[in-house]
Amino acid sequence: MSLRDEIYDTYKDHINSHMEENRKGALAMKDRMEHSQLYWNGMVDKTVHIPKIFDEETIGRFRRIASFTYRIFGKVIREYREHEDFRKLFPFSKELEELILLPAPYDGFLPIARFDLFYHEDTGEFHFCEINTDGTAAMVRDLELRKELINNPAHQEVIRKYKLRHFELFDSWVQTFMGLYDTYPKKKENPNVALVDFLENATLREFEEYARHFQEAGIFCEICDIRSLIYKDHALYSPAGHRIDAIYRRAVTADIMDHYDEVSDFLDAVRNDDVFLAGAFETQLIHTKWLFYVLHHPRSRKFLTDEEWQFVEKHVPKTVEFAHEYISLDEVKAGKDSYILKPMDAYASKGIYASGREYEQEKWEEICQDLYGKGYICQQYCEQYMTDNIDFAWGDGNWHPYINMPGLYVYNGVFSGFLMRMACEENIIVAHENERTAPVFVCE
Repeated sequence: MSLRDEIYDTYKDHINSHMEENRKGALAMKDRMEHSQLYWNGMVDKTVHIPKIFDEETIGRFRRIASFTYRIFGKVIREYREHEDFRKLFPFSKELEELILLPAPYDGFLPIARFDLFYHEDTGEFHFCEINTDGTAAMVRDLELRKELINNPAHQEVIRKYKLRHFELFDSWVQTFMGLYDTYPKKKENPNVALVDFLENATLREFEEYARHFQEAGIFCEICDIRSLIYKDHALYSPAGHRIDAIYRRAVTADIMDHYDEVSDFLDAVRNDDVFLAGAFETQLIHTKWLFYVLHHPRSRKFLTDEEWQFVEKHVPKTVEFAHEYISLDEVKAGKDSYILKPMDAYASKGIYASGREYEQEKWEEICQDLYGKGYICQQYCEQYMTDNIDFAWGDGNWHPYINMPGLYVYNGVFSGFLMRMACEENIIVAHENERTAPVFVCE
């Protein structure tokens, strides 16, 4: 038996033999979570009772996946910049293409990302689910959920017997961000940093956590709505009147394009290179769900090595636009269990129809008919990896199989930690609905 399995069995045995004690602990955790940074916009991030445990060998695999994938993504960005025929493969507007082609103000091409995986722990096989770039979020969940485990009796039993370590996602990002800023030709000795987004979409408590870590590193940082920035005399200012030298962009590109005329000051400062921006708009090439289609396109074979091409073939789900130019409506209707439908450019699980496995044939055909040619993608459905877990606080307090989706946070090409999400006996994880987040530990 592996050490990972041994620790999992220790959790399970303790829960089964101390069921009421663990139930009380879970309810205490829930109460504390509802008064923590996990509570926002009237909702609280939910969890399961057994945290996720990985061994060092698996962590090594994740590091290799992150670095190899990052290398491929760098080639995609370079190819887009240098070759017009490759640019035509992406469905971007003229305005967005202009932003993508602006020079990146740092040495690197993907400052921050999360690679979400369908990962099978028993075999090491995996497929990508999707890639998030600048809007990458939820780092605060792992941090806060680890704190709440003080009320989890099964976890307390485990840490008495085993040595576990965890990842740190805040100071490590501050260090990465400032390392990138250090490569900026116009860098200042004591820069003012702004964390910007459309604040109605923002997880403000997480933003505040990041701002605190910048401040603790001796770096002035404030949170700003991207629409409120003021550009004058070749300098960008916050609404409070502070000069902004560097921006950590959490505003996703789709939202920026939807509010294009409202963010002109921000965009003018970026165009004129009067502010450092992490990340530059070239990251949209990796964020778009259309990336998977492009990676499988024969044109990508020209710049990928044999090893990289085989990696794509094996691990990137086949993806096409859900339209008559790419796939027939009848084929998708008939292959109900083989496909998943997603909006071309959305986030937080919005608008996803998770394979026909969730629907009767008649309903699936109706969904397909309604979405065909409406800006959706059609993607190969990937089998899920499941482990038993138990949820006393939001669930029924019984054991169920939960699908597992590790999200790998990657800071400038370096694997840096996890967002570990689960869902009970489902085909997909839907944010803030069936979603459960588990803190992650590594057994030593």
